Amino acid sequence: MTIWTELLGLEFAVQYIDAAGVRTRALIAGTGEDIIFLHGTSGHLEAFSRNIIPHVEAGFKCHAIDSLGHGYTDKPDYPYEISRYVEHVINYMDAQGIEKAHFGGESLGGWTAAILAIEHPERVRTLQLIASGGTKANPEIMARLIKTTTQASMETDVDFTRKRLHLLMHNPQKDASEELVEVRYAVYHQPSFQQNLHNLLSLQNMDIRQRNMMRPEQLNMIKAPTLVIWGRNNPFGEVPEATKMHEDIPGSRLELFDDCGHWPQHERADIYNPLSISFLKENIN
Repeated sequence: MTIWTELLGLEFAVQYIDAAGVRTRALIAGTGEDIIFLHGTSGHLEAFSRNIIPHVEAGFKCHAIDSLGHGYTDKPDYPYEISRYVEHVINYMDAQGIEKAHFGGESLGGWTAAILAIEHPERVRTLQLIASGGTKANPEIMARLIKTTTQASMETDVDFTRKRLHLLMHNPQKDASEELVEVRYAVYHQPSFQQNLHNLLSLQNMDIRQRNMMRPEQLNMIKAPTLVIWGRNNPFGEVPEATKMHEDIPGSRLELFDDCGHWPQHERADIYNPLSISFLKENIN
């Protein structure tokens, strides 16, 4: 199945929104309460292509955006720390007239959404932390992210991009289509992406990561209804990391997906979509 067939039959728009001077690519579809989907490190909005139609049909307005410095969003020349990502999302919301939204954040996107919920609770209806980063600093994983993303971006051989994408998934032969590889290759080989790769990877620097990490006392401050979702085969974090996150967020709910790596919303869309929609409907204001 391709990204196009995953969106087939849906009225949607891919737009460029001026978020306080940052030209931001967004896929927007549907009507109802807003849900903003945020992807992971070096990702792009196509990470949510399997989730848009079900959420629109359930009565939500979906925004899947390319985060600051990612995809086809502008790539300003400064390190992309979490405060920058949060500021960018707030600016996108303001540009779109969104006072309050549901958030589905995967990996880096979950980290961003969680800090947004802590610092701007009035802007968050619900929070989904999907294989979220931000609570661990594993030097081995950080080094792997730097190496594989740099190779995929700077080498012309598409196989490096394919391997980088496959790294995310438990069963890449099923879930990493060649179309998705080609999309990521095109993203990675933009001159602006290559020139700002050091900024995009800045959170893989130990000193920078440590000052951005989410501490238990911060997670304790989250008031929004929160769903923590994790793949049991996540190559970037083991289940105890998800369990601790769940324990630190008052009233949160933890869901573990079998046969799933770092992209639960994509790899297990069959269970993620109904779970997410049920959670959202329980918390409609």
